[in-house]
Amino acid sequence: MVDYLARRLAASVLTALLASLVIFMLIRSVPGDVVGQMLGQTSDPVAAKALREFFGLDQPVWRQYLNWLGRMASLDFGVSWTRGQPVATMIGGALGVTLEIAFATLALATLVGVPLGVYAAIHEGRALDRAIQTFNLLGLAAPVFWIGLMLLVGVSTAFDWSPPLVYTPLTTSISENLSMVALPVASLALLQAAAYSQFVRQSVVSAFGQDYVRTAIAKGVPTRTVFFKHVLRNIAIPLITFMGLILIQILGGAVIMESLFALPGLGRLLLTSIEGRDYPVLQAGLLVVVMIAMLVNLVVDLLYHVIDPRVRLA
Repeated sequence: MVDYLARRLAASVLTALLASLVIFMLIRSVPGDVVGQMLGQTSDPVAAKALREFFGLDQPVWRQYLNWLGRMASLDFGVSWTRGQPVATMIGGALGVTLEIAFATLALATLVGVPLGVYAAIHEGRALDRAIQTFNLLGLAAPVFWIGLMLLVGVSTAFDWSPPLVYTPLTTSISENLSMVALPVASLALLQAAAYSQFVRQSVVSAFGQDYVRTAIAKGVPTRTVFFKHVLRNIAIPLITFMGLILIQILGGAVIMESLFALPGLGRLLLTSIEGRDYPVLQAGLLVVVMIAMLVNLVVDLLYHVIDPRVRLA
């Protein structure tokens, strides 16, 4: 286990280095910069030159990258060029909002999607199975922003209610926080629950088709016992893998939901930073997203061994 973690840590460092280079170069390839955003197209050349020197944009690109990489290695995220606030503070606050939405969505999607998939598989070919598959098809086909808009319009029309405009942290007020994140979480969860349901249905149907499962059923073992003793164990590892992928997708979908519902999350922070060409926030924020994805993959791999000790960590 220790050797495996050491190898994964070394591989993660190399991946993070490569990701940092890609992020840095992609951001620099976007037309315009913060100086143009601040001064406009008809800027004073003297003022523009002074600002470029102040932000270090007058230096060669390779030197800018090495300077940024050195600061990141010492956990110095720098200061936002457009807001003047520490980047670490901004990302920390925004990341908390995004993770709250992500984990709440994952929990709700799991609680809804997994039972639906199991019921659909058990009633394969019947009316309940067809109804659940119709829900899955509609959920997978509908864009997440459309689901969010329909929920917002529907709730506002039916109950004459709309979510608050100002985000309240969970530690400040649970009720106000839930009223703010309920619709974004429900919007993302509907989409992911459909994906969950379809995946679980296919996995359970495949597991019920295995010879040892059919033999157990032929011997008169109750379906409930067969499911929990054989089928569930058989689909556990693929389900964990799928859960990790779903969590990463939710983090991507949170960008849309945060913009739609005015949530101060990481996705919205990155979006406004793109508009303002705020390189320090963009670079650090995107690198944090990459690190989260790598952490999710590592946790999934470790869970393989926990669920089934026969799986070797190689």
